[in-house]
Amino acid sequence: QVQLVETGGGPVQPGGSLRLDCEVRGTLAWIDLMAWYRQAPGKERELVASISKDDKINMEDSVKGRFTISRGDARNTIFMQMNSLKPEDTANYYCNLVGRDYVGGRRTFWGRGIQVTVSS
Repeated sequence: QVQLVETGGGPVQPGGSLRLDCEVRGTLAWIDLMAWYRQAPGKERELVASISKDDKINMEDSVKGRFTISRGDARNTIFMQMNSLKPEDTANYYCNLVGRDYVGGRRTFWGRGIQVTVSS
């Protein structure tokens, strides 16, 4: 059983910073990709940033230069540093993992989501 545990959200003023952490609890044969998505009220869930097993990074255009994604040394945690936050970054942020189990089956997991609110 794999769980994704997200921490680090909360309220912040425009221009401020937050860091979101996502820890993988449980084991898989391997992890292909981990990512952060977000969903604002009335909008569809969108990909914000992803990091592949070989550390290839993909960032959504509106966060380039402001957000960074990285992996912990143990490779079971990812971080997303969010700087210069804007009100339009307000959303529920979800950690996502795509990997394979020990019989080769492709598995996808989601965290419960964590709220980020950017407001003065």
